[in-house]
Amino acid sequence: MSSDDDVRGAVRAWLAEHWDPARDRAGWLTSVVDAGYAVPRWPRTAFGRELSDEQARIVEAEFARAGAPGTGQDRTNLWANTLLTHGTDELRGRLLRPLLENRVRMCLLYSEPGAGSDLAGVRTSAVLDGADYVVEGQKVWTSNAAGADYGMLLARTDPAVPKHRGLSFFFLPMDQPGVQVRPLRQITGEAHFNEVFLTGARVPRAFLLGGPGQGWRVLLTALAYERVALGQANLGAMTRASGRAEADLVDLARRYGRTSDVGLRRDLARVFALRSVNRWTNQRAQAQAEQGSSSPLASLGKLAMSRIVHETGRVQSAIVGPQALLEGPEHPDGDDANFASMNAYFTSIGGGTDQIQRNIIGERLLGLPREPEVDRDVPFQDVRH
Repeated sequence: MSSDDDVRGAVRAWLAEHWDPARDRAGWLTSVVDAGYAVPRWPRTAFGRELSDEQARIVEAEFARAGAPGTGQDRTNLWANTLLTHGTDELRGRLLRPLLENRVRMCLLYSEPGAGSDLAGVRTSAVLDGADYVVEGQKVWTSNAAGADYGMLLARTDPAVPKHRGLSFFFLPMDQPGVQVRPLRQITGEAHFNEVFLTGARVPRAFLLGGPGQGWRVLLTALAYERVALGQANLGAMTRASGRAEADLVDLARRYGRTSDVGLRRDLARVFALRSVNRWTNQRAQAQAEQGSSSPLASLGKLAMSRIVHETGRVQSAIVGPQALLEGPEHPDGDDANFASMNAYFTSIGGGTDQIQRNIIGERLLGLPREPEVDRDVPFQDVRH
């Protein structure tokens, strides 16, 4: 086994030879995958280097020092991690490398109009028909659906068993006549979310993950990676996705002459403290989780991130004062503060609502009694809707 110094020296030498900030992103990611640095914790048979978590973090630190992207995907790539853990050999061979090279666009087909917080209650059906499953139903709040190549689909394959046991999980090809996408307008004026209507959509049997009836188990893996990713995100990541720069709260306070305001200084300190604590929480969650497993600490980090972005929006509005009542290019600080406050609700909903995260934390971290579910052991077809 290589020492930490050997790993550090090897990755530094490789970066010195291969990294160029002017290099095109696609070619760079191909090189990173070829070298095993995209997913250093994974087996060598799956493009990895079989490094320990500690040594993989050395790789990530060296990439960060060089300003090079592409590593750490064994922690952050929701799609590839779920596929590696539960996918068929055929599906891995088809999609694993393209996912690591960012050549496949993905979306999540989980929530439905009648099954948002309770994902086990989904009614979208998938019925086996020869070599394919035929899918009928509707999904909602789907990000990036219009341009996606595949959607990670949760559907019901057996209504004669209780709700958690009758679910299956698929990679659904999105470019087909049976898939219709309609945008949903958000309070910010954007339309990142969509409704997706599935009418006779087909998905090959080989695109089933985890086997028939194992959808809930696969979903828990996917949600764990999603919550870790959301939990370690920050306001800047969300604002950049909308083409806006992250507000530097301290610089903003200086520009508005508010740095001597004791109450505002206290609010700023609270935001920075919450960010630091959440970073440590996510490090704990990543240390506890193994490939294909999850840690309830991810829910703690995700809930904390929701609080952070709401608090950041509130403080940003407090700094700019009355200008927060205005919007448009003539009032950029007020416009940004309004956007930050309204966009924060995305974090309270996406990846599991704040209320669901509190249930997980209460039951799995604090050991509180489970929330009553009167339909948990009832065949889904007999449940009143």
